[in-house]
Order: sequence, then C-alpha cells, then structure tokens
Amino acid sequence: MSIDDSWYARPAHGVTDRTSAGGIVVRRRPRDGAVLVALSRLGGGGDCFLPKGGVEKGETLEQAARREIAEEAGLTDLALLAPLGTRSRLNWNRKRWITTHYFLFRTDQEEGRPTDPRQAYHLVWAPLDDLPPIVWPEQRHLIEGARETVLRLFDNSA
Repeated sequence: MSIDDSWYARPAHGVTDRTSAGGIVVRRRPRDGAVLVALSRLGGGGDCFLPKGGVEKGETLEQAARREIAEEAGLTDLALLAPLGTRSRLNWNRKRWITTHYFLFRTDQEEGRPTDPRQAYHLVWAPLDDLPPIVWPEQRHLIEGARETVLRLFDNSA
C-alpha cells in the first residue's frame, strides 16, 4: 500500500482522535562511532517504523513513549534528551486521526526484546545517515529533519 498525502489530510467527518507517543532512540556503534537509530519491524521483514503508540489513561506523554519503545523495540535504558514535537495522520485503517508526540532518547543498549505479546516486533538499528525504507513518510521526515538536533544533543549528553 502506498502512503500518499491523503493520509495527512484530516477528513471532515468519520474519524475519532487518538493521542500517541513514541520516540527516536539513538546510540553509538562502538566500532566506528556512527550514530544509530532504533527502528521496529513486524515479523522478519518489511519496512521499518519508529516505536510509538497510544497513550493510556493516567500516563504522561513521556511515560507512554517509554512504554511503547519497550513494547515495540525492547529498549528500557533510556535517557531523555528532548521533546521533538508532534506529527498527525490517519491510522492504518483510516478510522482515527492520530497525533503522535515524539521524544529523543539516548541509550547504550544494543539488544532489545520487544515486550508486546500481540505482535512479533523486531528491533533494527540503522545508521542515522543511511536509513532503510520506513513505512510512514512523516517518520522519515522527522528523523531527517531532526538530524542536527540529534547529533548536537547526543554529543552533549555523552
């Protein structure tokens, strides 16, 4: 399925709202110092995506982002570097308008075991400067648009 501009235009009727949270998680690759981005993938293949999902009752946006990253990427040792703003679009079945709040986190974790029992998520580490195909265009744009911020904050947090 192709994700075109229609996914980013809110229909006048027929959709409900949902607040979501997730993040860009980065670490350094020891052998060459490259900055890597944590992405999730369903099953063993297909395009990647940033870990994110719905905010549950009683959670802050940051708590929801941390939970979703644990569920979809298996990463739990996260240091918050900065909020990265929001992105909005229709969900996969085009019945909800999702506004996702993204955060930038740093980790030293190399391995992650996703905890969501309903989906077979897999952690993928990708170089910041050589991203694989990503399902949702706004997520690629978020990563690419935040590149300088990611590098500056990442280097300053070491």
